Amino acid sequence: MKKSLSAYSEATTKEELERHIMVVWVDNEAGVLARVSGLFSGRGYNIESLTVAQVDEEKNISRITIVTNGTNSVIEQIKAQLLKLIPVYKVASFPVDDKSIFRELALIKVIAEKKNLEKAKEICNSYKAQYLDTTSTSFIVEFHSTRREIDSFIKELKPYGIASVARTGPLAMAKGAEITEANKGKVI
Repeated sequence: MKKSLSAYSEATTKEELERHIMVVWVDNEAGVLARVSGLFSGRGYNIESLTVAQVDEEKNISRITIVTNGTNSVIEQIKAQLLKLIPVYKVASFPVDDKSIFRELALIKVIAEKKNLEKAKEICNSYKAQYLDTTSTSFIVEFHSTRREIDSFIKELKPYGIASVARTGPLAMAKGAEITEANKGKVI
């Protein structure tokens, strides 16, 4: 059997794979996302989730948030390769630790008979989820929190009629007045 040619298969036993949230500031133009994601796939790096939005209309800059796994050396290699792409301004990496804030958003649709719908609403109320749509047989809630809390919320709701789930993947920002090294001198 042929072995997978992934960047992760080259990891040494000294370094462990860690989950990292990478933020990339780029020109908001056609093809940029394809180039950034192509860099990952072309080198065997996995993208767990990806979120993109324009963050500066005047400068026409978008912020791409990518969740990936890798050793510290792999993450540094990814950052260096991203910085070589023409439309990339800055790259920051947020290891999953207590120095940063991480949040995800989930939209969850529940369709059920009255008894299960009421039980599902009790769970939603205990998590302080926000109702976006309700009918006599269904509802849609919005819940934003950490990945772990969203996973727990979905697990509790599942027996009561989850019909659909949409999630953003995490967004990250450094805590306090500190800013990432990539942001020093510039606000983006």
